[in-house]
Amino acid sequence: MASSNLSSSPAFLKALVFAFCTFLWVLPDLAFAKHTGITRHYKFDIKLQNVTRLCQTKSILTVNGKFPGPRIIAREGDRLLIKVANHVQNNITIHWHGVRQLRTGWADGPAYITQCPIQTGQTYLYNFTVTGQRGTLFWHAHISWLRATIHGPIVILPKRHVPYPFPQPFKEVPIIFGEWWKADTETVINQAMQAGSGPNVSDAYTINGLPGPLYNCSAKDTFKLKVKPGKTYLLRLINAALNNELFFSVANHSLTVVESDAVYVKPFTTQIVLITPGQTTNVLLRTKPKAPNATFVIAARPYVSGPAAFDNSTTTGLIEYERVLGPNDNNKNKKLPLLKPRLPRFNDTSFSFKYNQKIRSLANAKFPANVPRAVSKKFFFTMGLGLGSCSTSQTCTNNTRLLGAFNNVSFVQPNTALLQAHFFNKTKGVYTTDFPTNPPFKFNYTGKPPNNSMVTTGTKVVQLAYNTSVELVLQDTSIIAPESHPLHLHGFNFFVVGMGIGNFDPKKDPTKFNLVDPAEKNTVGVPAGGWVAIRFLGDNPGVWFMHCHLEVHTSWGLKMAWVVLDGKKPNQKLLPPPSDLPKC
Repeated sequence: MASSNLSSSPAFLKALVFAFCTFLWVLPDLAFAKHTGITRHYKFDIKLQNVTRLCQTKSILTVNGKFPGPRIIAREGDRLLIKVANHVQNNITIHWHGVRQLRTGWADGPAYITQCPIQTGQTYLYNFTVTGQRGTLFWHAHISWLRATIHGPIVILPKRHVPYPFPQPFKEVPIIFGEWWKADTETVINQAMQAGSGPNVSDAYTINGLPGPLYNCSAKDTFKLKVKPGKTYLLRLINAALNNELFFSVANHSLTVVESDAVYVKPFTTQIVLITPGQTTNVLLRTKPKAPNATFVIAARPYVSGPAAFDNSTTTGLIEYERVLGPNDNNKNKKLPLLKPRLPRFNDTSFSFKYNQKIRSLANAKFPANVPRAVSKKFFFTMGLGLGSCSTSQTCTNNTRLLGAFNNVSFVQPNTALLQAHFFNKTKGVYTTDFPTNPPFKFNYTGKPPNNSMVTTGTKVVQLAYNTSVELVLQDTSIIAPESHPLHLHGFNFFVVGMGIGNFDPKKDPTKFNLVDPAEKNTVGVPAGGWVAIRFLGDNPGVWFMHCHLEVHTSWGLKMAWVVLDGKKPNQKLLPPPSDLPKC
């Protein structure tokens, strides 16, 4: 009876109505939470570690003592909180290569572009959400040449219960290509910058940090993948090498490319994968139905289109089949024949061009290719090398040094992070917004170079209004020499709508642009003596670095930045900087 009085009391009814309204108010949030990701925490301790390769032990910079570094695993929609603590004498930043960083440019990582470096004894919490992306990316140091040893994979799984658009693999295996240097890489680039010339080259390439048996005393340092017959393996390929594009192949096995730069692609089968520094490629490896009487070599060696010296060596690993031996089998210790793959010659530009043209977006209802159809801003950038005058502190030959440049402007790194200058409106003396939208003068870009190959220097950016649709043609030049350049854009994916050899023809070439299923990338190889046309939508406010991913070219100034202004709506504005943002 008392219960009946309580349920009919005005106070109870009022409380019930309030509770019901509150439930209705939070219901959308609960539904939203069900479809959003979780928060994942990682701790990166930057510290020195003794590592032995090629008969030599050296102290290298690592994350958590590992080379390559630890794997980041997330699902699409997850938030990542990665605390980086610097325990070494070098300044450090970490870049989450290919992650879009929507409105979270403070977490992007390139030194003096989006942040000042993390100094000795300091920490910085990288805080960002993986939005609308799934696949393989990677993280690496983004200051000087420290990414030589500070790098590792990022595996972004689809949302729960969302399948891959290709056969579910039996196992997934990250394969990171890198370089090994007997010398200290900071010494190598500092000496080159002092002399104004090309740096020394690496001593070996590596697969998951291991050079393989073709190098001196490295038989024990060989990557081995044990496989079962009749299974599908997903190889997550990452090129973390500093200065070389690489050919990759597996002896007597075909590879099916299913993803490039964390974007699903129309599957195609190939014997050889070409992967530039900064690129990631997922391939399916289908093993043989029965265990064959052989061991199979996996190999990577450089693709080089320019005239400079390069490390002309090959890193190898092994694929070993699991074998079920019978009780009467006497071949337990039998040495199986070793089958080796055939790789293209080091300067096979024809293969490079044809391979890149095979990459196409899925462009279906589930995974559309949202290519900007209408373009509001068009840009034409030459990219390549030139010469500059030496400073009094340098020891250059003929008082000239090698420089990289877009549109004849070689980027000068500021002392203040560009993003801070932009956000606090203190750009004076840091950067100017007069980056040229076209080359300062026209010439036969891929023919005989002009007599004057001197470039200008400056910290110049292109400023875009929010949601500007951009078409950018990148033209390689023959100044010094034509060369393939892996071009990486931070903060955006872009669509590769066109590609060609020779000079871009603004009248004829756009009529052949692919606006249906072009490759969607964050890093593209601009062909040696050729051009690439890309389109992207400037829908991510902030300051975004664009550079050649050959580290030597970045050091020489083949880099620039885009400043995308805030939109009018709250969700179109750059978030404010975190309280622990490092200071310069």
